[in-house]
Amino acid sequence: MPTRSAQEWIRLSMRTPGILIFGMVMAPCGWVLNLTSTVSPNWRTLNTLPNRPSDVFIQQGIFDICEATTTSTNLDCTLADSSYFGNEIIRVSQGMMVASLVVTLIGLAVAIPGVRCWRDKPQWVVAGLGGMLIFCSGVLTIIPISWYTHILTNITTVSSQNDVRVGYCIVLGYIGGIFEILGGFVMFIGICRCCGGKNRGEVRAEEVVSRYRPKPQPRRVDVPSLDRPRSSASSVPYSKESLDDDVSFPRAKSAAAQSRNSSFNGTPYDADL
Repeated sequence: MPTRSAQEWIRLSMRTPGILIFGMVMAPCGWVLNLTSTVSPNWRTLNTLPNRPSDVFIQQGIFDICEATTTSTNLDCTLADSSYFGNEIIRVSQGMMVASLVVTLIGLAVAIPGVRCWRDKPQWVVAGLGGMLIFCSGVLTIIPISWYTHILTNITTVSSQNDVRVGYCIVLGYIGGIFEILGGFVMFIGICRCCGGKNRGEVRAEEVVSRYRPKPQPRRVDVPSLDRPRSSASSVPYSKESLDDDVSFPRAKSAAAQSRNSSFNGTPYDADL
């Protein structure tokens, strides 16, 4: 698309464009969900533990492991399990989830000066760079979440008797990562002007000029009068005698004349009298 100067595009309003509002709402929501997924010890749940009561289960996260029961709300956390924390997926997930939280904060800090609404127009390059950082933070969240889900039953400390289930942290991580990916991508679209400038809430100057240009007045056409001259002796432009003279064919007799000459042989009624 050819480059245009700033004077050739006009903002429709002083409000913040919708794509920036969408990104600035989705990014914090995704960050909160990712934070909950990172610190909560429930990436997976182990049930039917050997040599344990049937109501006892273990919740495993990437930073902590807790033991709980179905009959009580108390949790016994900070359990040591060197074989579980020694897995590669755990170390990678710890680093990528923390990096995702930090990158999201940096992206928001960069995007906020670009989307502020008290300017005539946002700083699209700055807001787009912030959106790119937020998009990358969402990718950093999706990768460990997907990897952990893929090898959920292959991580150590799991026997054939255990009932392995996905924890709520996996669900929150997926939702938070998708929020950040969508919000960052939509904000990054603002770097390039597309869709005729509608993604930025702008229109071309010539479109605005043509929209408010006054319409031409309709052309007035003089139509000749078709009125016929009227006679001074009558209110109509012709007389009955002139119509009788112009007729060159015999006229049919009227129904009223025929009814006067015909004889009536029926019985009269009271209404006729």
